[in-house]
Amino acid sequence: MLIKIHPKNPGQMQIRLVVDMLEKGGIIIYPTDTVYGMGCDINNQKGLEKIARLKGVNPANPNFSFIFHSLSQLSEYTKQVNNNVFKLMKKHLPGPFTFILHAGNQVPKMFKSKKKTVGIRIPGNNIALEIVQELGRPILTTSIHDSDEVIEYTTDPELIYEKYRNLVDIVIDGGYGNNEASTVIDCTGEEPEIIRQGLGILES
Repeated sequence: MLIKIHPKNPGQMQIRLVVDMLEKGGIIIYPTDTVYGMGCDINNQKGLEKIARLKGVNPANPNFSFIFHSLSQLSEYTKQVNNNVFKLMKKHLPGPFTFILHAGNQVPKMFKSKKKTVGIRIPGNNIALEIVQELGRPILTTSIHDSDEVIEYTTDPELIYEKYRNLVDIVIDGGYGNNEASTVIDCTGEEPEIIRQGLGILES
């Protein structure tokens, strides 16, 4: 199913339709402030495993992140961060960043592994934020890559739909996406470290 949602003013009925699908265990493709992402409800173990298969990665230790609505949701899924890290996240989120934090007790249970870190995203995209807020908990997410060696990410949602229409339940058309992923910052050491420079520019 392809659903058009206005990127600045998402319609509540459309958001509810997407959330209903997530609650039923569905997999969605949706826009962020960087590239399009594929996601499912974090409580959906079968969805997690299916996305891992589609990406060709180990479902026990996939390099997936969580999309949050706000920093207030973090405490259940991450260990407490120090003041400097919290200020850094507060300054840059919502935005095109992924912050790697120490995982809370819930995360290894989800992945059925000893996963010790988790990527946190609060994208500056109203569609993604409205979905997570309506769901009431984060969604698990991974970027949509293109098989083309030159074009790393597909930006056209209609082309994404053509490719994934039989593999996922909903593709959201929220306009063209970016072709550059988020900046990834590892906050598990003594000092935050940029491990992938992407769209986001880190300010101290």
